[in-house]
Amino acid sequence: MDAELINPFIKSVENVITTMAGISMTMEKPSIKRDNRTWGEVSGIIGLAGNQATGNMILSFDQPSILAIVSGMLGESFTTIDAQVTDAVGELTNMVSGGAKGALSEKGYYFEMATPIILVGKDIEIKQLSKDPIVLVPFVTETGKFVLEASLTKD
Repeated sequence: MDAELINPFIKSVENVITTMAGISMTMEKPSIKRDNRTWGEVSGIIGLAGNQATGNMILSFDQPSILAIVSGMLGESFTTIDAQVTDAVGELTNMVSGGAKGALSEKGYYFEMATPIILVGKDIEIKQLSKDPIVLVPFVTETGKFVLEASLTKD
């Protein structure tokens, strides 16, 4: 996956988390994902289908990071992953993919987005149909970590 396709997702993650939750983060070195399991304890997955590329995006959070992010978003303290937290993961997934979709449309890529799917649990196996590499971009916050996974194939 080339940088032209992944960079809008990275910028959108930084913008959404900072704006919506007031949480700063540091991006760590991206890598190619080597397995087919979810990284964090709660993950939002969204499919993207477009005129020039197709694929998906996953946001996967450890418990401390998502609890702090949702607490910042909603202005109340969350201590467990519950229905409100999983709903917020769906909204974050929508917002990040929507931001990336907007930036990519400026470059001539147009996407339709599916409804996000939320998975709760660590190390859940995901079978993806694409044989293309999945880029894993880790982020560190004051409270924990989360990752962005993106796989887009140019048609």
